[in-house]
Amino acid sequence: MCNVTIAYNLQVLFPCQLSLLFFVTDRKKFHTAPVGQAFRLRPFHVLVATGGGYAGYRKYEDYKLEQLEKKGIELPVKLASEWEVALYKSVPTRLLSRAWGRLNQVELPTWLRKPVYSLYIWTFGVNMKEAAVEDLHHYRNLSEFFRRKLKPQARPVCCLHSVISPSDGKILNFGQVKNCEVEQVKGVTYSLESFLGPRISTEDLHFSEASPGNSFQQQLVTKEGNELYHCVIYLAPGDYHCFHSPTDWRVSHRRHFPGSLMSVNPGVARWIKELFCHNERVVLTGDWKHGFFSLTAVGATNVGSIRIYFDQDLHTNSPCYSKGSYNDFSFVSNNNKEGISMRKGEHLGEFNLGSTIVLIFEAPKDFKFHLKAGQKIRFGEALGSL
Repeated sequence: MCNVTIAYNLQVLFPCQLSLLFFVTDRKKFHTAPVGQAFRLRPFHVLVATGGGYAGYRKYEDYKLEQLEKKGIELPVKLASEWEVALYKSVPTRLLSRAWGRLNQVELPTWLRKPVYSLYIWTFGVNMKEAAVEDLHHYRNLSEFFRRKLKPQARPVCCLHSVISPSDGKILNFGQVKNCEVEQVKGVTYSLESFLGPRISTEDLHFSEASPGNSFQQQLVTKEGNELYHCVIYLAPGDYHCFHSPTDWRVSHRRHFPGSLMSVNPGVARWIKELFCHNERVVLTGDWKHGFFSLTAVGATNVGSIRIYFDQDLHTNSPCYSKGSYNDFSFVSNNNKEGISMRKGEHLGEFNLGSTIVLIFEAPKDFKFHLKAGQKIRFGEALGSL
């Protein structure tokens, strides 16, 4: 028995040299099978091992963060250096996200669905009682599970307030835009112009021509006495993955920025300045009753796919793209002068895992947010009103 144990250990440590190991005991001569037959590493084994390890790690990190927040301890801002950002961006997150997307489409055996989805539910705190279909065996693959629909009564839309949350998530930051800078989390900002890109032509947005000498922020404000506001909502992997229209507005233009797919969880958002400007994102711009309005869906690791329901020409996480490039598409045409009209609460799009939505909009000075940083929010609940 001792010889058998030694031989097995050698086989594990030196599989190439001992692919056909044999040994002799006092009584018998034993021959082992080739290592490839004794143990074959399959993609499923890798998925279970890495998925389980990541799930445990995320659970522990979230627990630590929650404990600090409960104690009222603010984490110090420690920004990544340029070489750290460059090193992170060198990781092939786009390729990994495409591979993850394909893996999500693989149909799981019926017997495996409940264990896999149950692990995900436990890890990220998913409330399946809100799902339109609670039976886990119904979801053929991970992609269907991620994009599960909710029961109609699960998310009532607030009618009393002018702007509602477009999704489930966590409020990272909100307030007035100041000095052309927007806070992604407290103490960490990014450039408004870098995030939205050059100002869109006034023909698309029906706006009056702004003075060339004005700042980018001032050019977006179309009515005297108005201010520019922002709100950042982080969608965790366990949140409802669809997003909806936050108000009644007209979508006139779409700008797609191909880019990196770094993680956008609050810890990374505190670490990397202008994280949202590095990542792939889809910017929808238009106007509402008070002027300029925009909603931006920001991609992240394993969220290379951003879908806008009324935009069939949008294709995100393409294998090839030019750094710093963007693609524009106008919904205003000779046959459609108004663009795409969206009603408050109407389905707008979806992510494949979890990510971030950024609202930037114009409103009168007496607009008030009904929020506090760090709070959990659900689609349909009030963000703010006049």
